[in-house]
Amino acid sequence: MAAKRPGDWTDILISQGVISPDQLAEAKQMADGSGMKMPDALARLGYATGEEIMRAMAKQHGLDYVNLSEVVIPPSVVELVPESVARENAILPLAESSGELQVIVSDPNDFELLEKLRFLLNKRIEIALAPREDILAAVNRYYGQTVGESADSMLQEFTDTAIDFTETEDEVAGGEEEIDESSAPIVRLVHLIITEAVQLRASDIHIEPFEDRVRVRYRIDGRLVERDSPPRRLLGAILSRIKILSRLDIAERRRTQDGRIKVTLGEKELDLRVSVIPTNHGQSVVMWILDKDSIKVGIRQLGFSEEDYRRFEGLIRRPNGIILVTGPTGSGKTTSLYAALNALNTPDRKIITAEDPVEYYLQGINQVEVRHSIGLDFARVIRAMLRQAPNIVLVGEMRDLETAQMGIQASLTGHLVFSTLHTNDAPSAITRLIDMGVAAYLVSSSIVAIMAQRLVRVVCQKCKQTYTPSESALRAAGISPEMAANATFCKGRGCGSCSGGGYRGRLAIFELMIMSNKIRELAFNCAPTAEIRRQAVAEGMKTLYDDGIRKACMGVTTIEEVMRVAKITDE
Repeated sequence: MAAKRPGDWTDILISQGVISPDQLAEAKQMADGSGMKMPDALARLGYATGEEIMRAMAKQHGLDYVNLSEVVIPPSVVELVPESVARENAILPLAESSGELQVIVSDPNDFELLEKLRFLLNKRIEIALAPREDILAAVNRYYGQTVGESADSMLQEFTDTAIDFTETEDEVAGGEEEIDESSAPIVRLVHLIITEAVQLRASDIHIEPFEDRVRVRYRIDGRLVERDSPPRRLLGAILSRIKILSRLDIAERRRTQDGRIKVTLGEKELDLRVSVIPTNHGQSVVMWILDKDSIKVGIRQLGFSEEDYRRFEGLIRRPNGIILVTGPTGSGKTTSLYAALNALNTPDRKIITAEDPVEYYLQGINQVEVRHSIGLDFARVIRAMLRQAPNIVLVGEMRDLETAQMGIQASLTGHLVFSTLHTNDAPSAITRLIDMGVAAYLVSSSIVAIMAQRLVRVVCQKCKQTYTPSESALRAAGISPEMAANATFCKGRGCGSCSGGGYRGRLAIFELMIMSNKIRELAFNCAPTAEIRRQAVAEGMKTLYDDGIRKACMGVTTIEEVMRVAKITDE
């Protein structure tokens, strides 16, 4: 394995022109501040891909780099490493020769892992490199264990242990029986569902009972994907296991319940927010996967245009006023707000949040969870927060008049207030607040900016290719010939990395409306939303659709995806 090392992998990336010294310094600062590894920081900042980093590491250490989309590993080699070992350690066997096994890993410096593999497999180990996410995707492909297959094998284990899962009327109504929830098959089944969802980059897991089956779906890049489902007779045990993990009442079948699960998968620490509701055929469960790494993103990585980035950076440095972020559920509002709080979180500032619930825990920030059951609602929390002398306040959502009035009071007494509102675009937030009963003069005087956002799917980097849209598609999207001439349109042809869909990951599109004197005047006079929008556009606001088309012209997303998420609205 010994080979001449041409320098540190970061030096190799710099010499190849992949990154600059300034970008390396920025990534190092991000890694030091968040506890993130340098490769992860570079990838998170978008300065280098996982493939570029791994190729540089391979060159540094004199190792092979493996493009897993181009190699075929024989089943006889795959069988040499148990699936549990491959999944737990994010490794994959590549080839065997004379008692030596070549294994694909993502960290050449993890000597503890190498010793562990030598012990577990009783073989000499040679390593090759590939990005961690590629290895995990390949593990799913080669071992081919789906939820349904696991359920079938576990059902056999249940049969062998003579546990009776005969479906009774009570189970259909309530979804639960008195079952030994600690039995290994059910424990592994629930763990597998969560693990598979995380590996497939799902944001939430849906377990839905019907008369004759249980449907398991994952939301991946904003779209629900149905997986092979476990037998209907396992529903009661699955529900009981999930309730035990989330510390819920397993005997309660008629009321809704909410809980949390803490999970460690490999090096990742995840929180799962759990919601259970009764339905006609049993209890339905949704688990939201809250990845702590997702809130370490900086403002620069949110996807702003250069102009909007400078404007937003200036806005969050103001001493007072309200900054609203609007959009539907799942549009990335929380991520944007947390990115702003992370940028402002310094020792000389006190930040307090009121959230329902607290989704992510931020170091150095005072977070308060709203608890309606004991009367601790948003308005009461905000009133108490102001007595704590904060500089910055985050209100999870302005959902009623009292909360909105308290937020406005906080802004008018010298605090910078961040909050969210459920509206379709930025201008309609003004009329929404006035419709809630907030006085127009308070809206016009307290709000400094409103930002609307949506999430669009990103073209898969592994199978990305340029193409020329038809003239009719360009006309329908409102793209002029001049814009098209300077654009680079891309789409994914479909590969193993994106499960054949052509997209992998999501990015936000924005419209940022600054409250100018003219817009304040329109708000004060309760002008209609369309009039406020026209004025904002005249003053330079780029609409959600405009920002999406700009990203499509850059090859980041596609015209079809922008039209799906942010169609042009008639005025």
